[in-house]
Amino acid sequence: MRPLAPLAVVNGRLVLPTDEPQPGGLRCEGDRIVAVGPGVTAQEGDRVIDAGGALIAPGLVDLGVFAIDKPAFHFGGITRAALMPDQGTVLDKPAAVRFAAQSGKPDLWVHPLAAATKGLDGTDLAELALMRDAGARAVATGRRWIGDSGTMHRLLSYCAMLGLVVVTHAEDAGLAGAAVATAGEMATRLGLSSAPAEAEALAVARDIALAELTGARLHFRQVTTANALDLVRAAKTRGVAVTAGVTPAHFMLSDVAVGDYRTFTRLSPPLRSEADRQAVRAAIADGTIDVIASGHDPRGPEDKRLPFADAEPGMAGAETLLPLTLALVRDGIIPVSRAFELLTAAPARLLGINAGVLVVGAEADVALIDSERPWVVDSDKMAASAGNTPFDKQGVQGRVTALFKGGVAVG
Repeated sequence: MRPLAPLAVVNGRLVLPTDEPQPGGLRCEGDRIVAVGPGVTAQEGDRVIDAGGALIAPGLVDLGVFAIDKPAFHFGGITRAALMPDQGTVLDKPAAVRFAAQSGKPDLWVHPLAAATKGLDGTDLAELALMRDAGARAVATGRRWIGDSGTMHRLLSYCAMLGLVVVTHAEDAGLAGAAVATAGEMATRLGLSSAPAEAEALAVARDIALAELTGARLHFRQVTTANALDLVRAAKTRGVAVTAGVTPAHFMLSDVAVGDYRTFTRLSPPLRSEADRQAVRAAIADGTIDVIASGHDPRGPEDKRLPFADAEPGMAGAETLLPLTLALVRDGIIPVSRAFELLTAAPARLLGINAGVLVVGAEADVALIDSERPWVVDSDKMAASAGNTPFDKQGVQGRVTALFKGGVAVG
């Protein structure tokens, strides 16, 4: 097959790691960026894309999705997705990891997260070294916290030797139990089973202590409460190799959103108080939170058209990840460069992949974005395999107008 001509994207505003967007363009040869900056122009024979003043940004790297949903990912500008191990066939064996790693190519790269324990049961460690060799980019505890401290200590010790990040769910199951809401006025008024927000802080405190003891790299997939964020902030100050993520639901919504028993707001962890929501926004601004991810978990009517307590948690988040993060820019919480650090560069670093930034030598995963384009989220018209979004009928701004994976146009 004849190779594609080099790609030149011109007349745009470059999203660079340290600066605000600046006029310029980039060139790609093969699947690599070979030139980027204000003086880059097209050469003879190039495929030329006129960005028309749009943002030229790295393709998004979504850390911790529960399903491979290409139409939704491409709509949202996602070129790489780290897949959680909670699948029909749990990613606890090298063959399952190898299959998952090939499942999205060539226009989406899937980076499997290996199951920390066999069957994600929280007891026996899985074949971590073999899964790393099969393509696993990190290890994850899945939707659940490992309650046994001895098992978690062994996991962190082993992953420290293997050079793998451990991605953990931060919620003490002994305290959270079968709760579907955060304890407080709203849960009491609705009669929902609830757990105190401290269930998160307890899990975070234990896991930080073990990470500090073992020297392992630890990533909390979602940290959503003020107390837990304070623990992460203090650990970073001490030099512990800990990072934290969050999804847009927890910086956009509080537990007031569950007031009409809308199962689209049934999430894990559950929505928190307004004070916690504000703490999350502050943590995004001050660097305590490192990653914003979609938590993409499409759930159909069979899982959501149920009483609130019986509905499955999760949201279809891939299509709204970018515009809701850009809302933080419009609100003056963070600059554009920080938004893309959270969406691209930081998750790429955690996964150890050469992507997420527009620099010479990086893989040519590029998104053109009209950051001001308005549109309305509509659960009935989403590209995702299910439209379970808590942002249904909400107006947002920011839309991907073109997407390239390895220098090849997607869609």
